[in-house]
Amino acid sequence: MIVDDFQRLLIERECERLIHAYTHLIDYGEAARVADLFTDDGTCESPEATLIGRDRIRDSFQARQDRTDRTSRHVCTNALLNVIDERQAEGVVYFTLYRHDGGDLGRPAPLEGPLMVGEYRDRFVRTDAGWRFARRKTGVGFYRREKRT
Repeated sequence: MIVDDFQRLLIERECERLIHAYTHLIDYGEAARVADLFTDDGTCESPEATLIGRDRIRDSFQARQDRTDRTSRHVCTNALLNVIDERQAEGVVYFTLYRHDGGDLGRPAPLEGPLMVGEYRDRFVRTDAGWRFARRKTGVGFYRREKRT
């Protein structure tokens, strides 16, 4: 089935919502819920690990959620989405990650510049529950070396 311009805009918007939901869940203490944004057999790949399936994704992001001394903000820009058909889309979005470990979480964290700049390469599919990530691959273009103490 051919996707018309209006359908394309709706699909793009739903995929953008997934992109933003992913970072908000991580940044605001609900990282384990990231798994709900993936298909049952979804893949979340980074330079450190490849996680396949919601259970593996949830377990990994639970560790981030348990890291309550960490403040982070992901800034996502330059999203370029391609709607393949009414059930599939793909895209890339740049991210800039600001992160600080330690300190009083009730106060602003010191700003030392971004920790990294990279991109997420995504494959989206429409499921009975709505649009989900089938695959999210994180690439890193720049990173700041952390000071060792």
